[in-house]
Amino acid sequence: MDSAEFRQRGREMVDYIVEYMETLGERRVTPSVEPGYLREIIPKNAPEEGEKWEEIMSDVESKIMPGVAHWQHPRFHAYFPSGNSFPSILGDMLSDGIGAIGFSWAASPACTELETIVLDWLGQMIGLPDEFLSFSDNSKGGGVMQSSASECVLVSLLAARAQKIKELKTLHPFVEEGVLLSKLVAYCSKEAHSCVEKAAMIAFTKLRILDPDENLSLRGTTLAQAIEEDRALGLIPFFVSATLGTTSCVSFDNLAEIGKKNIPFFPNNYETDLIILNLPIGPIAQEAGTWLHVDAAYAGNAFICPEFKYLMDGIEFAMSFNTNPNKWLLTNFDCSTMWVRDRFKLTQAMVVDPLYLQHSHSGKAIDYRHWGIPLSRRFRALKLWFVIRNYGVAGLQKYIREHCRLAKCFESLVKADERFEVCNTVKMGLVCFRVKGDNELNQKLLLNINASGKLHMVPASIHGRFIIRFCVCAQDAKDSDIEYAWNVITDFATELLNEEVNLSKSVVSLDGLESCDEELVQHIDQLEISELMDLMETVQFPIQKPHRKHGSWLKLLGTRVRKIVKNGDSH
Repeated sequence: MDSAEFRQRGREMVDYIVEYMETLGERRVTPSVEPGYLREIIPKNAPEEGEKWEEIMSDVESKIMPGVAHWQHPRFHAYFPSGNSFPSILGDMLSDGIGAIGFSWAASPACTELETIVLDWLGQMIGLPDEFLSFSDNSKGGGVMQSSASECVLVSLLAARAQKIKELKTLHPFVEEGVLLSKLVAYCSKEAHSCVEKAAMIAFTKLRILDPDENLSLRGTTLAQAIEEDRALGLIPFFVSATLGTTSCVSFDNLAEIGKKNIPFFPNNYETDLIILNLPIGPIAQEAGTWLHVDAAYAGNAFICPEFKYLMDGIEFAMSFNTNPNKWLLTNFDCSTMWVRDRFKLTQAMVVDPLYLQHSHSGKAIDYRHWGIPLSRRFRALKLWFVIRNYGVAGLQKYIREHCRLAKCFESLVKADERFEVCNTVKMGLVCFRVKGDNELNQKLLLNINASGKLHMVPASIHGRFIIRFCVCAQDAKDSDIEYAWNVITDFATELLNEEVNLSKSVVSLDGLESCDEELVQHIDQLEISELMDLMETVQFPIQKPHRKHGSWLKLLGTRVRKIVKNGDSH
């Protein structure tokens, strides 16, 4: 493809993307395919010669699109939003065109410096303390873009681990690092994202998962008790991951309490710790607290709105913080932003500095290769810069507030129907709800809705109950989308509840069987095959109990099946 054809195909691709976005509502929200579908329709080997672009794009529509889950669809209400906007797409397009690998300042000065500036912009918009910003007076902090919140959590945990082991090695230089590592323990809530558990696995550190309170918030007293218990066992607390806006229901850990309870691991009676560790008892050079990381992947974006900043109370205790503009700030994946109070404690855990990566400005400039795991880094700051400049702070606030308003509209619809209940405190764009009934009923409801392709939602578990998550996701979501979704949900719920009522009429308990069996016989004689199968799968039905006229209920059911077959039902 030469430059002339690229101009043509580029325009065509923009047109295709715009057409896709504008007609997305006409497509099924989730694909109706089975695993392996694509392997059957794409050649087993790569083409020897290049193919025409028209043929490639034809295959996109005929082969790829049928297997795409449309995250930007107005009927997509699963997970959290997947950030998307035209300014962001253009930013990625330009980044790809430039093709810079900005692992250091020297590798692409603009790539590094724009990232630093934009992260300060966003940090100020969120309301982070000045210590987290790069250009604040006497600040040692700063921001960086990572690929995901999972990477932010992992990098923070690795930095905390390195810092704690360094402190212990300074105090006790003759103790092997492996011994010290075996004593480290981290903490999070049961409501924390699974990435915290994965990070602890990668880091070979213990993780204690704590119970939240009835509002699914991790409290300071719970953390303090766990720290005290673990210290008594000779363990060394080194890392706490708190969540602002959990995945299951957007609950908020009590950051102010957690921060205050984030006590030093060497208290006044530190000799006990040293004895259990088999370390020499001696003077302590310093006391150090655990590293408090705050994961606000979804909800952190809403902190650009003044009315939500109260949810950050206690952020002054944190050592690091992350949020994902690629979730709720109209910026395409990948764009996860992270800030640290002390960048030197972060980079000390990550620095590997071979000669071929060094440059003459290393002492005066930030090299983001030291701030994370990958060496290679894309020019991701461009798209976030484009989005913030094109929408402005006011435009982004308007977008978030509209999603929150629509979520409250959906909540009011749920509350107005006595068959349903709301299962979370709706503060942002997520509503957790369920039909009043058992978990199996709600599982079946969600399965039926998702199988229809009319909506897509996912479940969660709250206090052991199966709940359905409804998240406002589409960029330009409207009231009509909420009304449509609720109509679909209630239609399926009505159908399911009616089935349950009809089935319950067919179920006879062992008690009182003789008084109503003739009515049941007449009912069975009218059932179709699918209804018979439902009846036989019902454990309350006395399928083996003798019947005075028909021999047994099983024989009665068999008689009805034979009648159906005789009448020509192919099933």
